[in-house]
Amino acid sequence: MYKTKNTLSEEVRTKCIERLNNVLATCIDASLNAKQAHWNVKGGSFMSLHELFDDAFDSLTEYSDLIAERIVQLGGIADGTLPAIKQRSILKVYPVGAADGLLHVEHFCNVLAIFGRIAREAIDELAAIGDANAADILTEVSRGVDKYIWFLESHLV
Repeated sequence: MYKTKNTLSEEVRTKCIERLNNVLATCIDASLNAKQAHWNVKGGSFMSLHELFDDAFDSLTEYSDLIAERIVQLGGIADGTLPAIKQRSILKVYPVGAADGLLHVEHFCNVLAIFGRIAREAIDELAAIGDANAADILTEVSRGVDKYIWFLESHLV
């Protein structure tokens, strides 16, 4: 851990960094799922879904940046490497053969639901150990994830 003038104790910062790196890995994994759907979606709703998946990718990329920057602010190292993502993310492998738009919507909704749950659990944990700023960042992330679930689910009606 790097030295910092951040006034949170080293113990708190260490716990936050570990938890945030787990959230970061899942966020990056979710963003890659969005791009996979964006590239491969087919069907009557192609254009709207193609753009929606790309917009979700952009937002998830912004979220990962916020999370990674908080890790570094705490004196940690943000680990967004492929091995870290593979080890830390709890998302299932994206179904590469999927083409139908509604299959992509269903899968990506599941991805976002899992990531949203991870973010909300981390909000509670980070607040309890004393990092309200990290909890606030993840509250913003959670709100955005819920918005994309809503957008996607509207295609399933």
